[in-house]
Amino acid sequence: MYLGKCLCGEVAIKIQGDISDIIHCHCSLCRKNSGTAFATNGFINAEDFTILSGEKSLTTFSFKPGKNRHFCKHCGSPVYSSNDQDPSRYRIRLGLLDSDISEKPLSHNFVSSKANWEDLDAALPRYDAFEPNRK
Repeated sequence: MYLGKCLCGEVAIKIQGDISDIIHCHCSLCRKNSGTAFATNGFINAEDFTILSGEKSLTTFSFKPGKNRHFCKHCGSPVYSSNDQDPSRYRIRLGLLDSDISEKPLSHNFVSSKANWEDLDAALPRYDAFEPNRK
């Protein structure tokens, strides 16, 4: 079982099943929607998904007919995406989850459209907090 919340905590969700087909997507749509270099997405069975609280705080944006992005209207956090062509499963952004997951990403996708400043194999230093000397 996995639990998650949006940034403001208004929408809380539970997943009672596996997360499949996890990828880091670098396409321009995922970059724009997340505001980051890539989005980490996975699929879940719709029947395994429960909105524990804040359902009235969800709003929907349909980028293309039948492809719906459901997000918190207060903080803007993406909660899940649905596709009218496949109502049996949802796509979620793994950053929404508070629980550790056992599944791992399979690949980096759409790397030909990745942000030009993103280096997939960067040898950047890593810190447990902000970098030293940050003000």
